[in-house]
Amino acid sequence: MNDAVRTTCPYCGVGCGVRVQSAAGGWRVAGDDDHPANHGRLCVKGSTLAETVIDDTRLRQPMMRPHKGAAHAPASWDAAMARVAEGFGRVIEAHGPDAVAFYVSGQLLTEDYYVANKLMKGFIGSANIDTNSRLCMSSAVAGYTRAFGEDVVPVEYSDVENADLVVLVGSNLAWCHPVLYQRLSRAREARPDLRVVNIDPRRTATCDIADMHLPLAPGSDVALFNGLLRYLHDNDCVDQAFVDAHCRDSEAALDAVARGCDVASVARDCALPEDAVRAFFALFAERARTVTLFSQGVNQSSSGTDKVNAIINCHLLTGRIGRAGAGPFSITGQPNAMGGREVGGLANQLAAHLSLDDAAHRALVQRFWQSPAMAERPGLKAVDLFEAVHEGRVRAIWIMATNPLVSLPDADRVRAALERCDLVVVSEAVNDTDTLRCADIQLPAATWGERDGTVTNSERVISRQRPFRAPPDEARPDWWAICDLARRLGHGDAFDYPDAHAIFDEHARLSAFGNGPDAEARRVFDIGGLAGLSRADYDALEPVKWPVPARPAPEPSRPYGDGRFSHPDGRARFVPTVPRAPANSPSAAYPMILNTGRVRDQWHTMTRTRLAPTLASHRPEPVVDMHPADALAVGVQAGRLARVSTPWGSLVVRATESGEMKRGEIFVPIHWNSQTASDARVGALVNPVVDPVSGEPEFKHTPARVTPFEAGWFGFAMARHAIPVNDVPWWVRVQGVSFNRYELAGLEPPADCAQWARSLTGAPRDADWIDFVDAAHGSYRAIWLVDDRVEACVFIAPRADLPARNWLAEQFGKQRVSGADRAALLAGEPPRGADTGPTVCSCFGVGRCTIVDAIESKGLTSPAQVTDLLKAGGNCGSCLPEIRGLISEAVTVAE
Repeated sequence: MNDAVRTTCPYCGVGCGVRVQSAAGGWRVAGDDDHPANHGRLCVKGSTLAETVIDDTRLRQPMMRPHKGAAHAPASWDAAMARVAEGFGRVIEAHGPDAVAFYVSGQLLTEDYYVANKLMKGFIGSANIDTNSRLCMSSAVAGYTRAFGEDVVPVEYSDVENADLVVLVGSNLAWCHPVLYQRLSRAREARPDLRVVNIDPRRTATCDIADMHLPLAPGSDVALFNGLLRYLHDNDCVDQAFVDAHCRDSEAALDAVARGCDVASVARDCALPEDAVRAFFALFAERARTVTLFSQGVNQSSSGTDKVNAIINCHLLTGRIGRAGAGPFSITGQPNAMGGREVGGLANQLAAHLSLDDAAHRALVQRFWQSPAMAERPGLKAVDLFEAVHEGRVRAIWIMATNPLVSLPDADRVRAALERCDLVVVSEAVNDTDTLRCADIQLPAATWGERDGTVTNSERVISRQRPFRAPPDEARPDWWAICDLARRLGHGDAFDYPDAHAIFDEHARLSAFGNGPDAEARRVFDIGGLAGLSRADYDALEPVKWPVPARPAPEPSRPYGDGRFSHPDGRARFVPTVPRAPANSPSAAYPMILNTGRVRDQWHTMTRTRLAPTLASHRPEPVVDMHPADALAVGVQAGRLARVSTPWGSLVVRATESGEMKRGEIFVPIHWNSQTASDARVGALVNPVVDPVSGEPEFKHTPARVTPFEAGWFGFAMARHAIPVNDVPWWVRVQGVSFNRYELAGLEPPADCAQWARSLTGAPRDADWIDFVDAAHGSYRAIWLVDDRVEACVFIAPRADLPARNWLAEQFGKQRVSGADRAALLAGEPPRGADTGPTVCSCFGVGRCTIVDAIESKGLTSPAQVTDLLKAGGNCGSCLPEIRGLISEAVTVAE
């Protein structure tokens, strides 16, 4: 791919490099061998990016509506931005700057983020700009800042590979950060003595390489790590020289764990076996090269910041920081969550890692920006921001590159807030999201493949995101639209950027302003060495890890490698932490605990991934995952529908029993929205309580109950065209390669199935319509053929066990179906051996039945043998845990 464009993947915080090249009818995407994050590897989401470059689904021009409830109509950019400026200006004049807000996203590039924060905090004069990164890593930001004096991640991916112990806490790394998981997996194969501990209430795919799994009680992380801190102290594992020279407040932290933190108490509080707790503590104590890698399971909690500091305390006590193979590592969820942190993307931050609470820092930034109205206090964090919109304290809001009606907790209240807000502006790349429907003004945004700028990944590597195509029609970069508003509000001179390069240069210069060993605002974040790049040098910028200072003085090889931290006295802080139960406990009415999170092949609210047929094949619909005993107790059967209810809302999804869940706990994925399912927005159910320090919501612990949803019929339809399903009581839409698939259910079966099916699919009266009524079993099957090619099919039955969808999907790929295929279609059963089963390996489209047959017939005993025979597991490796499970099941059956 010599003429390929080198850019970065827009999904998780691993920040993989990709190469994109034009191909017949589209684009070809491959991993970038020269990028330090992935060395050419991509997960299945990155590998299928080309499938998502679809102009048909794009928002192509500004749209406006005259009033709430009216239809949107096309408008010019000038007219749309004139109305945005008039609305924001009017609200600011009447109610002050704190009556307006921006809500932005880790999907933005750093340059977009920078100008948005500059405009709101330095020129409008309010800090009411927050980001959806508040929902995934703000507890890590707060924990790092409390401990180190600055939001600095002092760990790199190579440390994960070089550690002697990797402790994964609240991270399903195998599914959520697959490329880093594979780096860890390969390191473990190369060094069998490397140990992995997985701490997670669920038994996820990440347990595949774990030597130890601790399924602790939800919310008990502080108790566990407080117990570890006491164990390390009591067993003489303290690096006293490091603590004395480089830390403060160790006595207070140790006093906090002096009582009630013995192994027996910790085991009881965490609902773990005592010997398992002791074994983990001993393993941590004996291995100096330890990385503790944590993610949303730690951060998304009403005590998330304390969880982070409880982890950091253990690393400080043992001096396991600032050195190779050791440190507390927050792995971020979004591609540019770190870049947003660099420019002050959160409502309580300033740009360049400066503090909004510090008057000297505010003055420094104001002097650099020459701004007229610097914000003087932190703004509203995400949940509080939308509550302020609901209450009328915020009257105009601009939402960029995010979908809060799906992603925020208590999401129905967010919808109500936007419906009553004076002015809602939404910048979006696609033409239909839950949030976009609430917008008074819709602005078409450039997206991946069209945007020009930088992102920063979880290990502080800044990478270029380069365009390889022009935005369709009138779509524009977010920074361009923000600067247009600034100009219309009278601040044009400060926002007169010709391109993203000019913004990056200012960002780099600000990072060095007032910075340095003896400067007024010393901080680790410094990319002054990248200031002054020519446009050609910016275009050619290779991935680079900060800090990148311009000064020639020698710097430590990694943050805090010299033991000097970012607090004014240069010392890190121990933060005493006290375990506290989640804010809302289960009750008789809501006896279970709802946990939410991601599935392997989908991303956030599916705005992009729903377009890729390959990604729909592994987990095609939302589910509630339960322990079999719990399902039996509430009368829910696997494969049938169940209603999940909380004090904030309810949804209806299919029940499953994966074996991952403990008694009393359930899991529902976060991705489905109103475009992909009738009733599956789990955000509407989530407890809106937040961490008091970080403001991050409690996504992992919501009291819930599960009850059967008594459907009178089940069905599905497949069609080469979109079909109207909004009148069907329950539906899920799944994108196929050449068709749309709809899972369906309702309370009462259609009175006339044939008429209903024809109407649903839009089949004309003279269509080649073949159907079969099985009156004895109450089922109906129909196939619509056009020139002997399947145009649509419909299956209805009183039970959920319907024909295999994967085999039927294959029929849509045939130019004509044979007589035998017609018979099989109507029979509702594939020919013997024709069903490949549910997808296991999305990269190569290999199904469960194919893998099981190969294991059994060929006597395969390792994933490598499966890969050699079928390719499954040979690309991103995300399916290897599932393949190992199938091998294990086959061995158990054979025995």
